[in-house]
Amino acid sequence: METNRQDFLKKFNEAFATSDVDFILTAVSDDILWTIAGDKVIQGKDQFASSLHEMASPEPMKLKIRHLITHGKEAAVEGTMTTPNGKTYSFCDIYTFNGFKDAQIKEMKSYVVEEH
Repeated sequence: METNRQDFLKKFNEAFATSDVDFILTAVSDDILWTIAGDKVIQGKDQFASSLHEMASPEPMKLKIRHLITHGKEAAVEGTMTTPNGKTYSFCDIYTFNGFKDAQIKEMKSYVVEEH
């Protein structure tokens, strides 16, 4: 049985796959810090929103979640996303929440590798 946090993270990742920017923005705190390992650091909701719009796909991506682990105020999701043109990316996202009940994501660290 999924916990509320696991269900939330599943929906959050589905929102990335479908470019549902509005849902994603409601899920993060105003001071969100998103580190994409080896690429960039995004700080604050305005910068986060701009990055989401730049990354948005006109067609949904295919999402496969392999692992979804939650513990206290931290969580991790690992899986793959495949773009409409067939490129597949493996990812692992580490999340830190700003509280327990009805909390928002305050920090994300993403590891992304293109599969060949």
